[in-house]
Amino acid sequence: MTTATKSASRLEARFRLWDSNGNGVIERSDFDAEANGIISRLGAEGTPKGEALRQAYMGMFDRLAAGAGTQRMDRAAFIEVAEREIISQGDAGFAAMVQPTIQAIVDVLDTDGDGEISPAEMEKWFAAIGLSGAEADQAFSEMDTDASGKLSTTELIAAVRDYHLGRNDIPLLGA
Repeated sequence: MTTATKSASRLEARFRLWDSNGNGVIERSDFDAEANGIISRLGAEGTPKGEALRQAYMGMFDRLAAGAGTQRMDRAAFIEVAEREIISQGDAGFAAMVQPTIQAIVDVLDTDGDGEISPAEMEKWFAAIGLSGAEADQAFSEMDTDASGKLSTTELIAAVRDYHLGRNDIPLLGA
């Protein structure tokens, strides 16, 4: 499978995940449901960090919707705007569109406040997306590019970017 084919396939998988009500379009309510589900699975309901995560998700939706020119993106519109605003812009697109959400996830997961995610802290995220222990260990190891035993926001952004660009096969959308 070519990297372009992987990228398109992964955007389609992302669309299906974000279309939480299955009506064939991504709307603000879908992002709100996704954010609230993540916040719940991470045990951050009613916390400032949980609210910041929800706001980051909603900001990502707002940027995608503005790029698409609609608050209701069908599959084709979502893939087109994600390709144009995120994928084709590489590091800059991911930094602008995805980094605030990943930073908010890091802030929730980082229970010891050191600014990085340990394997134990990341375990909550991996469990939330359905990875088994062995899959989670392998995914963490692949993302920990500096072999520090912790994940920085930079490493997480790079992993998400490379996943969506077809450069890695880390199961970041779940099992």
